[in-house]
Amino acid sequence: MIPAQFDYVAPTSVADAVAALSEAGEDAKVLAGGQSLIPVLRLRLSYPSVLVDLRRVSELRGVREDGNELVIGAMTRHADVITDPLVRQYAALVAEAAGTVADPAVRHRGTFGGALAHADPAGDLAAVALALDAQLVAEGPGGRRSIAAADFFVDYLQTALSPDEVLVEVRLPKLEGQWGVHYEKFNRTAQAWAIVGVAAAVRQENGSIVDARVGLTNMSSTPVRASAVEAALRGTSADGRSIAAAAEHAAEGTNAPSDLAGASDYREHLARILTRRAVSAAAGV
Repeated sequence: MIPAQFDYVAPTSVADAVAALSEAGEDAKVLAGGQSLIPVLRLRLSYPSVLVDLRRVSELRGVREDGNELVIGAMTRHADVITDPLVRQYAALVAEAAGTVADPAVRHRGTFGGALAHADPAGDLAAVALALDAQLVAEGPGGRRSIAAADFFVDYLQTALSPDEVLVEVRLPKLEGQWGVHYEKFNRTAQAWAIVGVAAAVRQENGSIVDARVGLTNMSSTPVRASAVEAALRGTSADGRSIAAAAEHAAEGTNAPSDLAGASDYREHLARILTRRAVSAAAGV
């Protein structure tokens, strides 16, 4: 199908992008990599009056250090995130999860911030951002503000961004020390969305798990932090039995959807299995 008619704006700065969104009002849409938005426009599931294209805003791209944080520009492509040495050193879970996104064509066009702002609960990166306590920085007419990942994802395809705000960057606390990470997901084909995914980060000392972060993909209308699993893991031995026992709590506090890909109880089963696998791989068991 052909998209409905809209005006097109291609700003070269964040300030110009914010101004364009403010002028357009709630009917505007932001175009990042376009891998999610373009199909929606073609199916006429969205009717924006203005499309604000961020591809010329160079200040939104790149990865840098800022003290104890790693900063990823919102327009940084997945392919660049995967290979960036700083990401691989301090946020390897991000690189690993980004490597599972769709296929190479999508990873070379899609953007890190665009995927998060799209807020599809089946997307791989939102659960990672939640598990790593990311801060998402938005800029609007009133300046910049930082939004915790736990507050950013509001509902299905909905975020805390205002219509006149642009996601500028994502800040991740550096994972330093004996952290192991792994992203495990189950999907029908290589390019398909995750039926369930699990992002796990585990820190060990003297054979015991002293800290654990676990985020779940597609187990609710937003990404979910598996807090019960994390609590069960802390202070236990990094062995198969302890991890399996903790993974049994994976479905607690979730609201797994039922759809053509699987019923809710099937997703709950997958969450337990994939959590065990993800945590085991992160712990090197």
